[in-house]
Amino acid sequence: MNILFIADIFGSPGRRAVRDLVPELVTSMGIDFVVANVENAAAGFGVTKEIIEELKGLGIEAMTSGNHIWDRKEALPLLDQEPLLLRPHNYPPGVPGRGAHLFTTRGGVTVGILNLMGRIFMRELECPFRSADREVAALREKTPVILVDFHAEATAEKIALAHYLDGRVSAVLGTHTHVQTADERILPGGTGFLTDAGMTGPHDSIIGVRKEQAIQKFLNLLPTRFEPAVGDAKLQGVHLEIDETTGHCRHLSRISIALETAASPAAGRA
Repeated sequence: MNILFIADIFGSPGRRAVRDLVPELVTSMGIDFVVANVENAAAGFGVTKEIIEELKGLGIEAMTSGNHIWDRKEALPLLDQEPLLLRPHNYPPGVPGRGAHLFTTRGGVTVGILNLMGRIFMRELECPFRSADREVAALREKTPVILVDFHAEATAEKIALAHYLDGRVSAVLGTHTHVQTADERILPGGTGFLTDAGMTGPHDSIIGVRKEQAIQKFLNLLPTRFEPAVGDAKLQGVHLEIDETTGHCRHLSRISIALETAASPAAGRA
C-alpha cells in the first residue's frame, strides 16, 4: 500500500499547497492513505474546527500534531471530539485527546498511527521510548502497518527512536524542525526513517514565519508576534510503500514540490 505523509502544514500557504497539489499526487502515485501533521495549520499556531473540516475535504484522512496543538483554546475540546486528530501520546494522563489510533484505508487496510513528542530541548514528558513500547505492542495486535510521527527537536533522539523501533513499526518520520533532511533510509528490520519530513508552507521565511519578525526576536530577545510568511510555498513530505502483510517499508522517498502560484498575501485566510 502507498501512504502519503504531509509535513507540518503551516498557515494558509500550506493549506493552499495541499489543496492544489495533493489530489494530483494521490492519483499519480496511487496513494491509499493520506496523513498530515496539522499543528501549525491555523496561522502557524494550532488548528481550528473549520480548518480540520477544510483539510478533511481536501483528502486528509489522519492528522498528527505536536507542542503547538495547545496554542488555541478551541483545540482542547477538538481533541476529544475529532477522531482524525491526534496529539502526542506521551503527555500526562488526563490530557484531552489521544495519541494513537487505528484507521482504515479506503481499501480496507488497518493502519495504526502513533504520535510521540521528544524531550530534548522540549517539554519534560513521559519517556517516548517506553511510551512507544506499550502502544506499539497494543497496535501490533491489530495491524503490522504502523506509522510513527515523532515530533522532536534533537536529531539524535529521532534517530535513536527509529533504531529502537526498527522491525516493530513501518516507519518513523520526524517532524517539528520544518527543515527537510536528506537522510531517508530503510533500517535493517524494515522500518523506514527520515529525521524530518520538512514543512508544507512558505519557504521564503524562517521556518514559516516572516523573516523580519524572526530576525528581530533574535536581535532584541523581546516577545514578538509571529505571522506566517506568504511566498515560495512548497508541499513537503514522504511517500511510503508498505507491505500490508509484514508491515515492512519497501520504499521511502522525500517529496518537495513548489507551488508556483502561492505568493499572494491576500489569498486565503491565515
